Amino acid sequence: MNQSPSNDPLHGKTLQMIVTHLVEMYGWEELGKLIPINCFKSNPSINSSLKFLRKTPWARKKVEELYING
Repeated sequence: MNQSPSNDPLHGKTLQMIVTHLVEMYGWEELGKLIPINCFKSNPSINSSLKFLRKTPWARKKVEELYING
């Protein structure tokens, strides 16, 4: 069976890929301004951000929206 390509822009993207891309694109300081959450503003790292975002659906949604619309 052939599957049609997904229209979901997040299809195949891991949260780590998304956060890494955003950090490369904006840097931690700008990312903290765009999405004011402590994991981006206070001693930020990919691992601490992933840990927080996996437990916090509203914050993850904001990150995914920035990735899609950014």
